[in-house]
Amino acid sequence: MTGKLTKDGLAQVRAAAERHVADDNVPGLVLLVAAGDQVHCEELGRRAAGGPPVARDTLFRISSTTKPITGAMTMALVDEGLIALDEPVDHLVPELASRRVLRRPDGPLDDTVPASRPITVRDLLTFTFGFGSVVEMFMAPAPWPVEAAADELSLATLGPPNPAVQPDPDTWIARLGSLPLMAQPGERWMYNTGASVLGVLVSRATGQSFAGALQTRMFEPLGMKDTGFWTSQPERLATAYRPTPGGLELLDPPDGAWSRPPAFADGAAGLVSTADDLHAFATMLLRGGRPLLSPESVRAMTTDQLTQGQKARGGLGPEFFRHQSWSFCQAVRDDGAFGWDGGLGTSWLVDPAQDLVVVVLTQRIWESPALPQVHRDIQKAVYAALG
Repeated sequence: MTGKLTKDGLAQVRAAAERHVADDNVPGLVLLVAAGDQVHCEELGRRAAGGPPVARDTLFRISSTTKPITGAMTMALVDEGLIALDEPVDHLVPELASRRVLRRPDGPLDDTVPASRPITVRDLLTFTFGFGSVVEMFMAPAPWPVEAAADELSLATLGPPNPAVQPDPDTWIARLGSLPLMAQPGERWMYNTGASVLGVLVSRATGQSFAGALQTRMFEPLGMKDTGFWTSQPERLATAYRPTPGGLELLDPPDGAWSRPPAFADGAAGLVSTADDLHAFATMLLRGGRPLLSPESVRAMTTDQLTQGQKARGGLGPEFFRHQSWSFCQAVRDDGAFGWDGGLGTSWLVDPAQDLVVVVLTQRIWESPALPQVHRDIQKAVYAALG
């Protein structure tokens, strides 16, 4: 049962956003809140500091908000019978067969043991296949050997997205397969890389490029006309910034890395999108998956899929699994809400109990793993606005 977004409440939502919008803080922001059939959008600030104003259809690099989209595309193939959750990926991704596993994730690359079992589709969806970012990396005095090797191979999978350096999919997966895993398959939650591998898996299962599979099997059926791995209309793309002690620093201009087709369509962090497209994706999940997913796949995507053991050694910080867990490529809260955010400045929250969607799009890169204050303030104001 949804509440109604009151006029006074929506004014407070706008006020919560306005407090953060400025050329030296958050230059531009688009927020969309939908409660049932009631949809409200605000466009505040500019596409670039000192530039033209943002519009409802302004494009944003959604970085890790890409992940739930990749998860849904994978589950659509499960529904079609092209892949199965608990089958090994070896026949589609032989580069990941017969794995070796580091004795210690921070140890030398040649100190390994055999993998205890093959990697499955479920392992990739739950981020438990044995490779990815872990909080210990961020606290280490120097890069781990596997981290340094991944950087040398231009995988761009243990840090911020960088489509300018990643090679083509076959080369990318071959390079990943040349490295040992950091944990046994199914042992612990490790961030990010599973979604990148899923893009390769989807491409090989469908016989299409990953971008092509998303376009024909998801974006067109859902009317997500502005979502893709690059834009031919860079004038619509917001400028991305990195905060520094001296102020905002340019991270990526509109004619930068997302203004041309990437060699690797990264299912972990590669998409650009709009508030309305992300609302359309959320609506599909809230309405039982039609026309893309079965109700069973939606249920799997929106409920906890981790064991206590996987959570005990995982997470992006000690509080990561407090009041939330992980399903397939997205977080699920204990209260039933779900979604995932993007480190380049986006958040995407869906609350079925309230029939609620909250999309906040900026291009100010996060400064820590915690959701930035502007997103938290807007989400708090939205819940208060449900009269």
